Amino acid sequence: MDKRPIEWMSVACVVLAAIAARGDVRVVFECNTGGQATPAFAFKTVPAPSRNDAATSAKFTIVDGARDRNGGDVNRLNDGRVPRDEDEPRANFFFNAGTDGGRLAVDLGTVIAIKQVHTYSWHPNTRGPQVYILYGADGNGANFNAAPRRDVAPESCGWTRLAAVDTRPQKGEGGGQYGVSIADSSGALGKFRYLLFEVSRTESDDPFGNTFFSEIDVIDAGAMAPPEPALPYVSSASPARRADSPTSPAGTLVSRAVAGKYEILIDYSEMPELKTWIETKLNPTVAEWYPRIVETLPSEGFAAPERVLIVFRRDMRGVAATGGGRISCAGEWFSRNLDGEAPGAVVHELVHVVQRYRSRGNPGWLVEGVADYIRWFQYEPPSKRPRPNPDRAKYTDSYRTTGAFLNYVVENHDKNFIAKINAAMREGRYTPELWREFTGKTVDELWDLYVQTLKKPAS
Repeated sequence: MDKRPIEWMSVACVVLAAIAARGDVRVVFECNTGGQATPAFAFKTVPAPSRNDAATSAKFTIVDGARDRNGGDVNRLNDGRVPRDEDEPRANFFFNAGTDGGRLAVDLGTVIAIKQVHTYSWHPNTRGPQVYILYGADGNGANFNAAPRRDVAPESCGWTRLAAVDTRPQKGEGGGQYGVSIADSSGALGKFRYLLFEVSRTESDDPFGNTFFSEIDVIDAGAMAPPEPALPYVSSASPARRADSPTSPAGTLVSRAVAGKYEILIDYSEMPELKTWIETKLNPTVAEWYPRIVETLPSEGFAAPERVLIVFRRDMRGVAATGGGRISCAGEWFSRNLDGEAPGAVVHELVHVVQRYRSRGNPGWLVEGVADYIRWFQYEPPSKRPRPNPDRAKYTDSYRTTGAFLNYVVENHDKNFIAKINAAMREGRYTPELWREFTGKTVDELWDLYVQTLKKPAS
């Protein structure tokens, strides 16, 4: 592979150069973090997203893979609108959880001289960076295939490889707001009608490695009109919102729970029917339990987020998801479970807010197990505590099973085990040997002992 000139950007987070497939193609990218990441998508070098570029009227198609139904449709990529904050799934397009990305095709409608291609993304964790290969085609080849699936090499059916992009940092999860600009020193990448993005996930340690793509712009070298900036995304299911603070897009239906220095904002603009339950049940629950979770999961030098945003989404599937200090809740599921598991589900997600694990070496089953240990064995009443089936269960089953196993370890082998294992995972020093170090036994030995207790009649 030929290498292009390396571009270094001095921005909020460390930026590395991507490698292009052609010597005259340059890939430049920048990353905004913290207060620099705003809905303006303002970078020092990469242009801000536009709403009147050549891609605005193009047809975007999923060639291979499937979109995640918790996110927006593929038209989010060229609707000229960008997210208001770092974890707004419906304002982004991303491939389905647990999959290794996919392929996206863009039909511009006619052959144009493409000056630049810009791609934008925003997420607080591993879904922020971008990893993809870009191809172009004019569609005139005799063997041209406009929709090659992943088992077909694009170069074999009329496509030209233009660039490879990888904005992942060498260390950490790479959360932030990313802008990528692909250009050619000659002034145009080439004359193409079609573009193909072969998108890869940023990590495979958990199911959540697919990038939150916010917008894709294609710049026509012959365009006369100046670029018009993209607009903030507004959900059709909720009223327009105003940004009252840098931490949350507040609206008219926001409830606040305050616990000392901690503030939890609950946005139920899309689910106003939850108002009474939120104010009478959820508010006091999060106000009591967020500080308790912080106290349960300490580590040297760690400070938990002082502000948390909980957003109820009417069109979200599943139950809930957490990114940084934002929790997204599937409103319809919660409305069906207000008298059952709904409060505990939020407690589980609050644990993820506090965990703030950055290492990719932490086993997912243990991360979720810690959250369910706090939920089922500290928050929920004893009558609801899960009891795994000893003939089928394994400690790596995650969630309730792992939570129950952790409770056994705490009660019988090390009362401080949760705090110790949490600190190790947060600091990136988790290894399986820590189980023996903390308890005197391996994790498998501990599980065998726990299984013996499960086989005894419940008292």
